[in-house]
Amino acid sequence: MARVFVTVWLLVCALCGLSGFWVSRRRPPAGGPAAFATLRVAGRAAPSLRTGLSRESARKAVRHLRCLLGTASLVVTSTDQVLAGAGERRPGDAQALAGARAVLASGRTHLVDGGVVVPLVVAGRVVGALVASDAEVTAPLVRTVIEVGRWVSGQLELAELDQSRRRAVAAETRALRAQISPHFVYNSLTTIASFVRTDPERARELLVDFADFARYSLRRARDFTTLADELTCVDRYLLLERARFGDRLRFSVQVAPEVLAVPVPFLCLQPLVENAIKHGMPGEVRVVIRDAGPEAHISIEDDGVGMEPGRVQAVLAEDHEGGIGLSNVDSRLRQIYGQAYGLVVETAPGKGTRIRLRVPKYRPAHGSL
Repeated sequence: MARVFVTVWLLVCALCGLSGFWVSRRRPPAGGPAAFATLRVAGRAAPSLRTGLSRESARKAVRHLRCLLGTASLVVTSTDQVLAGAGERRPGDAQALAGARAVLASGRTHLVDGGVVVPLVVAGRVVGALVASDAEVTAPLVRTVIEVGRWVSGQLELAELDQSRRRAVAAETRALRAQISPHFVYNSLTTIASFVRTDPERARELLVDFADFARYSLRRARDFTTLADELTCVDRYLLLERARFGDRLRFSVQVAPEVLAVPVPFLCLQPLVENAIKHGMPGEVRVVIRDAGPEAHISIEDDGVGMEPGRVQAVLAEDHEGGIGLSNVDSRLRQIYGQAYGLVVETAPGKGTRIRLRVPKYRPAHGSL
């Protein structure tokens, strides 16, 4: 959080300085102040920089960065190559890298013949440089190039944070698959085995259901799937549990057709249904999914023993023994959508348990299908 605050503060300082420098080098567009023009150009450069430093992102951002500076040319380099350049009298790649070599080694701004070279720094590491060239290298130009370099570094640092979060979510998803309850696997196979002699056709059907469930749960899936796919997984799981518990397990599923295509985090429903069966047997488990405008509202309810309300926080803070914990689903929902989108658990002793969650219909930018 502190790192993000520092980055935002540097952005504010940089843009304030840039707006003043813009006045001295470029006439502001008619009908708008210089600060607005500066912010608009910076906003055009930011999206590509937030993807990280690459040849493609540098190519998209370099002309906007040169527009911010008002220099004759601007070159963006990595630590070992020129990524992109724009403007007149642009130095050749070899010349630009030669000018950037001292900056890449020291991490400090350097003046070169006809230009300024500033480092691009992410988490204390120099990842590249800006090489700005102009007819005259003035003190205001040097200060402005430095501030632009700091702003670009801040955007690249935010990009790295985004990538780290995506890697964390992917790692958590892989860990989630590894947590498929071994008790459920054992019990399902034991149940199937019990039908092999008495009802071979039933055993075959259950084995196909188990294979479908395992294929979905253990596939190399991405972070997101659809509600339709999640419900198919839940359906296979419930069929296997029904074969095990017989009439002691009753369940119903009500779904608004409009939400079937809504993207949801992978394996976000089955763990909740598993929890409801564990704590609700014997009894009924009800899954209801409603269309709520910009969101899908989901509830999983059982009429089992329930629990003390004070126990809820402890349950959400620890993983389910031998399987996928509610805390796993809760933390992923909060991480992906924000703190307001965690699980809501309503329960009381002898009154059963209802787990509610809300899922926006849009897919977050860092997710994929």
